Amino acid sequence: MGRRERPIASSNRALVKLAKWLRDQRSNSGCSYAELAARVDVHATTLQRAASGQSVPSERSVRAYAIACGASVDTAMDLWRQARRGRLRTAGSASPSPQDIDDIEMLRAGLRELYELAGRPSVRVMEERAGAGRLPHSTAHRILLGRTVPRDAHQLTGFLTACLVTSFEHPAWVAAWQRTRGAEHDAAPSTLPPHRRAPHRTPVAPPMRPSVPASGLYASVLGPVRLWQDGEALPTGSPQQRALLAALVLREGRTTTAAELIDALWGEEPPSQALAAVRTYASRLRKATGPGALVSESGGYALRLSAQGCDVELATRLARQAEQLRAQGDLEQARRVLQHALSLWEGESLAGVPGPFAQAQHARLEEWRLQLLETRLDMDLACGLHAGIVAELTALTSAHPLREHLRELLMLALYRAGRQAEALAVYEDARRLLADELGVDPQEGLARLQQRILQADPALAFGAVPASGDAPTPSLLRPAQLPPAVPDFVGRSEVLADLTGVLSAAAAGERLPVAAICGPGGVGKTALAVQAGHAVAQFFPDGHLYLNLDGRTPQAALAAALHALGVAETAVPAGLSECSALYRSALHGRRVLVVLDHAQDAAQVQWLLPAARGCAVVVTSRRRMIDLPGAHLVELDVMSPDEALKLFTRIAGRPLSDERGPARYVVAACGFLPLAIRAAASRLAARRTWTVADLADKLANEDTRLDELRAGTLAVKPVIDNSYHQLTSTQADAFRTLSSSADAFLPLQETARLLGCSAVDAEHLAQNLVDAGLLTPVGSDAYQVPLLAWLYAKTLPHS
Repeated sequence: MGRRERPIASSNRALVKLAKWLRDQRSNSGCSYAELAARVDVHATTLQRAASGQSVPSERSVRAYAIACGASVDTAMDLWRQARRGRLRTAGSASPSPQDIDDIEMLRAGLRELYELAGRPSVRVMEERAGAGRLPHSTAHRILLGRTVPRDAHQLTGFLTACLVTSFEHPAWVAAWQRTRGAEHDAAPSTLPPHRRAPHRTPVAPPMRPSVPASGLYASVLGPVRLWQDGEALPTGSPQQRALLAALVLREGRTTTAAELIDALWGEEPPSQALAAVRTYASRLRKATGPGALVSESGGYALRLSAQGCDVELATRLARQAEQLRAQGDLEQARRVLQHALSLWEGESLAGVPGPFAQAQHARLEEWRLQLLETRLDMDLACGLHAGIVAELTALTSAHPLREHLRELLMLALYRAGRQAEALAVYEDARRLLADELGVDPQEGLARLQQRILQADPALAFGAVPASGDAPTPSLLRPAQLPPAVPDFVGRSEVLADLTGVLSAAAAGERLPVAAICGPGGVGKTALAVQAGHAVAQFFPDGHLYLNLDGRTPQAALAAALHALGVAETAVPAGLSECSALYRSALHGRRVLVVLDHAQDAAQVQWLLPAARGCAVVVTSRRRMIDLPGAHLVELDVMSPDEALKLFTRIAGRPLSDERGPARYVVAACGFLPLAIRAAASRLAARRTWTVADLADKLANEDTRLDELRAGTLAVKPVIDNSYHQLTSTQADAFRTLSSSADAFLPLQETARLLGCSAVDAEHLAQNLVDAGLLTPVGSDAYQVPLLAWLYAKTLPHS
């Protein structure tokens, strides 16, 4: 092992943590620095210096160190980034906060700081990290020199990805970029004639506060975070306390663990007394709200509100009611109900609330508000109120210049108000902006509307009956069906970056991105798809469709999609081909993200693929979609040991510093499968008297382990059982035979011998089991039965 290393001495605690972790990995490997260096073609002195703790090492040396030790590269990179941040703070330079940015100079400085935090990668590396076409290296070079800033949100998120900024932080940076664009435009003299000038920010008039219920507890987050009890305002405390309150309100009565609250308030760098602070804030809120409102359970907290005890719940109910009225043809009442929902916003959502959770929810709620506003404007036009909404639409298109649907609405309103020339000028402004900013042409819907205005199409007049074959009007709904992101999502950073890069390519409008995530049951395919969906939601302003295809025919799935898009049941065709054609027509000219969960095969998915550019599709399936044309395949495996331990710790909601040994045994007994880890950790969180060692003892019995891995609806055995019962009899026999082998590692020739067939037939059978998630490939010609699948096989009768 060589001579003993010097003690670590540094004021940067994160650097000390990194150095200790690196030394532990080398100790676990049992190798000297010379032996490690030979594995990765790096000088031994470079590796030794990386673990010295004297200064923050380079990204390359830390990555090489982890690879040489066979350790988690993701963990190494997380620790290295924390050490970089610690160095900058020690030098007196705070980590950049997008909330503080309000002009171009501050944005340039913030982007430069992110680059420094990322270890000053080369511009070629940045181009590669950002993904194809998102951030040319020449553009990255100009941004770093301060000569320019990202030209659009797509390029900005490419820069953020290249600087290793998590997708969770992207919305706050996009909002900062939008603010600086507004400030830059406000400072520049307008080249437009006076009658065409518009303000560059959406004027948000303070709406009338709906009457707070006279009895009961009521919370509001659509504006400042506030509480009322029996109509009287309650104190909400400090910004951090309001952040905790907001997290509990937006969990809609579900229990939030202490670890989740710590992540919500402080992210990756909580203070040393974070748990005590959370308990203090919760205690103060409990005193303010009275008994029974804020409850402690399962190691966390839950805020019990009535069905209409929160403005978000009220707005959701009103939006649904408006959709139903609209579907029934009562547009006047629908727009009044929707305006009532919009009046619940009192300025920006979660105003003044700190923390990463609040940042992400602020972006989500503001996007939702804008979608509701667009829907109401659709109905205003349908009700003949075109003259009255021109000013509002002009301000909105100025504040959100890349939302083409707003441009369509403004053009139609101007045309119906007798202002044809101004309507055409709106199109020219949009065409010029899209060409300059994105290098693309307007969507077909906008271009077609311009042609119809030029031809003075009578069907555009208010009250005209659309001719047969006309394109869908702006009355289609904007679905927002993406499920909530898992609050304790852990790891998967590389595959998530790959996935978001593929999906965000839809913004360029060059093709239809299709990402197919495959993997065994319980590996986290849906969680990854939803996480990626939220990360790229900003690129799909026309909505997000989510369809669970499990047990559904393509016809039933298409009918559900058309209903979500606002097509009446009576208008849905009976034939599958006609249904699919109407679905593609409804998506034509729109930017919609489609998530197809639990797909059986490519044949089922084909009917649900849009034809329109600007859309994107995410598919999850236990089978590899190799026969889905143009699909980007993402194969998801079980978690690394470090990721699994982090997930277990986060869900358990308690520090495990004294029980790391039993915790590592537990995640290994779970086969590092996220579903199993979630079930085990949830049981531990619900039983505060248990230690991790108690849980480990329960999982030690292999005969009962699958039964122990159950917590409420979370259960491993039914997932494996479902995969097994979809096998043919021949495949099921092969699974039982391979599982009965004493050898955990099964080369192809041994697999063929056990199955009593040729190597070609054995490979075909093994591949079917791999597709079912009941066999794992090891290299190019060997296999292994996953641990939990092997335990399941032991329960099966032998044929």
